[in-house]
Amino acid sequence: MVCLGNICRSPLAEGILKSKLHADNFYVASAGTASYHVGDNPDSRSISIAKKNHIDISTYRGRQFKKADFDYFDYIFAMDYANYKDILTLVRNDQDAAKVDLLLNVLFPGENLEVPDPYYGGTVNFEEVYQLLNKGCDALVEFLKNE
Repeated sequence: MVCLGNICRSPLAEGILKSKLHADNFYVASAGTASYHVGDNPDSRSISIAKKNHIDISTYRGRQFKKADFDYFDYIFAMDYANYKDILTLVRNDQDAAKVDLLLNVLFPGENLEVPDPYYGGTVNFEEVYQLLNKGCDALVEFLKNE
């Protein structure tokens, strides 16, 4: 799960997806395309909305997406088109590129919808993002069951 700073959307998506999958069968992580929040905790509003939904992301730490991630992950989901494009600048080959998509394309195939960045918004924006990510992760779990 990849967003810009790895403090709002992507750690929330990571926590939601982890809560829906068995850890013995799946490794889920998040990252940001930018380095501003490397080592930082998620935004307190992301932590709060996750906690409200019985998910603890308080121990997560921001990290930057790197080329080596293509070696470790089968799927790389961007939260929005700008981060999608940033990830694609790091691909080394067609196999890397095939791993990258927008998360909401799992829920709404081919529509290229974005998960809005709630950073400059309030609690209601984080709630809306949580609901959208939750639906996207539900669709992703169904997709993975069929893989």
